[in-house]
Amino acid sequence: MNSQTREEEESSKEDPDKETAAESETKRLLPSESHSSSPPDDENEVAFESREKILILDVDTPESIQNLDFVPPFSWKKLWLFTGPGFLMSIAFLDPGNLEGDLQAGAIAGYSLLWLLMWATVMGLLIQLLSVRVGVATGRHLAELCREEYPTWARYVLWFMAELALIGADIQEVIGSAIAIQILSNGTLPLWAGVLITASDCFMFLFLENYGVRKLEAVFAVLIVTMALSFAWMFGDTKPSGKELLIGILVPRLGSKTIRQAVGVVGCVIMPHNVFLHSALVQSRKIDPKKRGRVQEALNYYSIESSVALLVSFMINLFVTTVFAKGFYGTKQANNIGLVNAGQYLQEKYGGGLFPILYIWGIGLLAAGQSSTITGTYAGQFIMGGFLNLRLKKWVRALITRSFAIVPTIIVAIVFNTSEASLDILNEWLNVLQSIQIPFALIPLLTLVSKEQVMGVFKIGPILERVAWTVAALVIIINGYLLLDFFVSEVKGLLFGLFICAWTAAYIAFIVYLVSRGGALPSTLFSIELSKRFSATGS
Repeated sequence: MNSQTREEEESSKEDPDKETAAESETKRLLPSESHSSSPPDDENEVAFESREKILILDVDTPESIQNLDFVPPFSWKKLWLFTGPGFLMSIAFLDPGNLEGDLQAGAIAGYSLLWLLMWATVMGLLIQLLSVRVGVATGRHLAELCREEYPTWARYVLWFMAELALIGADIQEVIGSAIAIQILSNGTLPLWAGVLITASDCFMFLFLENYGVRKLEAVFAVLIVTMALSFAWMFGDTKPSGKELLIGILVPRLGSKTIRQAVGVVGCVIMPHNVFLHSALVQSRKIDPKKRGRVQEALNYYSIESSVALLVSFMINLFVTTVFAKGFYGTKQANNIGLVNAGQYLQEKYGGGLFPILYIWGIGLLAAGQSSTITGTYAGQFIMGGFLNLRLKKWVRALITRSFAIVPTIIVAIVFNTSEASLDILNEWLNVLQSIQIPFALIPLLTLVSKEQVMGVFKIGPILERVAWTVAALVIIINGYLLLDFFVSEVKGLLFGLFICAWTAAYIAFIVYLVSRGGALPSTLFSIELSKRFSATGS
């Protein structure tokens, strides 16, 4: 009896040690407390209040309670509950700026760049899945994590760059909506009136948000379906060549005359504000970041949902590209076609019919513009709140972020109302503005998703890290080419040239700082070989 008592006492002494070891292991594998556990709502800005989040109902089994790593089996009902954020994210792949890139690629390059559109969408999916991973694993969105990761001066620079990118995208989206309104009103409403009408989406957004996240997601679903049906109708009307379409997707082709369009196709895929947006949207579902199994389950469902959403966006972009490839490739109008005159060219080419193609184009363009401007308002709230930790009422934040874009857009609409050429030049400058910002979204994302102290066990592995950095480098280089090509053709005068050179030096220096500070660049064959040479020299 005494020996049994002693054994029980000894085992009870050992148990606390085992529990302590288990707790320490759990803390090591899970994201650090400073990142994963959100501070109280009354102290810090959060993407969604607890009462706003969608509860993922589940039946706890003994296995799921005892084992933090337990991942529940697949459920269609759960997939439906997780469906929403990916489709909101996909709207950035369908905004008026992207549609203009699609129609120009089709008109100038024909079907030859469809393979690039497909692989660019795949690259975009990879970046967005990393954004999801950061948001779900840490319980914080990218702007909040940047606020904690970088010193004050760098944080403000990143915030300023993100706001610039958002303003550039928003101007394109609002102008696209205004053009659609002008088309659907038979030219009765001028461009500036369309801008003012589009600005009202801020209040529609606030109205819908009061009824919950699912209602807002349902409205976006309707807009995406509207786009899909409109552009699919155009695709059916124009009857593009199925054989040329298949060859364009499967056979890579790139000519010297289509390099600019190819760069545009890739450059349009990565939208800086969209990277910030997606990491925040996934927090609309209530997920405990301390339960590894639940986090992995959420990542699995979000991966499926995002993949389906971007497949839909790819099909819509494909419809637009092939319609203009069939109608205008090799024609005199090919080099002059843009968002402003595309509807008129379509009408002249294909005529009226039961439902004139001009109005079908206008409806699709309006759905694209309205949906993307609302997501722009959404992204602006997360970016401002996350970087600056502002505790403002939602209507105040929405009004501020909307004003940032609407005021310059109204000025643009009044100045360029009658000039198609001027609007095209403006669009080029706005594309450049967004291209400049891409490293300041990608580098912080890849730095954070590679850090164990931030991500815990959900830190990406070395192979995925290399792939992600390769994709990011490819996107940055391609956009760098676009910038170089643009500035070589546009920059004139010694003083302006010196200013651009000084600005470029500061720009590159900040990129180097972001990469070196995070220490996130993976080992490459080049860096390994370089280190061997240095060690050989030293010895």
